[in-house]
Amino acid sequence: MIKRKDKQQGQATTACMTRRAFLFRSSAAVVGTVVLPHIPGLKGKALAAEVARYPRKLIGKLSQLQVGTPMDFTYPDEGMNSSSMLIKMGRLSGGGIGPDQDVIAFNSLCTHMGGPMLGTYRPDDGALGPCPLHQTTFDLTRHGMVVGGHATQSLPQVLLELEGDDIYAVGMLGLIYGRYDNLKA
Repeated sequence: MIKRKDKQQGQATTACMTRRAFLFRSSAAVVGTVVLPHIPGLKGKALAAEVARYPRKLIGKLSQLQVGTPMDFTYPDEGMNSSSMLIKMGRLSGGGIGPDQDVIAFNSLCTHMGGPMLGTYRPDDGALGPCPLHQTTFDLTRHGMVVGGHATQSLPQVLLELEGDDIYAVGMLGLIYGRYDNLKA
């Protein structure tokens, strides 16, 4: 609470937060989440809480992928909410692997209420959605960020590694719907 004196009546009043305090605090939050991870020397330590490492799992072959055609797989475990999809986008994508950095993978449950997103990929837009429950759409070329709808979190991205022609899933960036952490359900 901020106490200040009312100029007209000379009485002390309390306000929840001034506009200046709000702008200062929200700017600090942006700096903490956007700028800090890119400071040399941190080596990704600022993002460590969001990344979960899992055992390496072979999920596909680079030579078998066709641009714009998703391939379904389960990761990080065989649980019901582990349904994921691997896609060769045909254009540079955040977190992409391969010679064109265009091969990406995501968990396929909407982060809003767990709506099944398999079958909603739109290759022309590089988007997944709309979700059949509440119409959320995600931009897969930008780490699965929300572009419309009710969800407030990006789609969890499967971290990938390429070894020769083999594509391996090695972890998750973001929280899988229905879990309170990224550990096995």
